Order: sequence, then C-alpha cells, then structure tokens
Amino acid sequence: MPDSSETDMPSREPRFEAVVRWAEYIQDNPPEVWGPQQNAVVNAQIDSAAAVERTPEDIERIRAFAADVLDDEE
Repeated sequence: MPDSSETDMPSREPRFEAVVRWAEYIQDNPPEVWGPQQNAVVNAQIDSAAAVERTPEDIERIRAFAADVLDDEE
C-alpha cells in the first residue's frame, strides 16, 4: 500500500506548469494587477498555518529551518 504522503501530493508536472503560467502572467502584467492576487494567496497560507496547532518543538524546528534558509541566501 502506498504511503499517504505519496498519494496526497499532486504530480510535479501540473505544479510546474502552474508556476510557469504565473511567471508569464507577472511578466505580462504590472505589479498593481498581480500584487494583490499574490498577497491574497500568501495571506491565506499564513492564516492557514496559524490555524494549525503547533507544539513549542514544532515552532522551534520551523524557526531553525527559516534561519537556515535565510543564512543560505546571504
């Protein structure tokens, strides 16, 4: 029986195609058009994440991951 994480994940190809379409959309439209749309998506993701109960250990793990990502960008 397949792991549920494998069956719950969308396939890579449609997600990649959606990213390509979004990149084309923001290249063809000014930030005043796509900015509010992107803000709505990001805000919804933040609200969704905030609604999930997290343990202090989960929060520390997330913060450590974010710090690592930010360090890699420097």
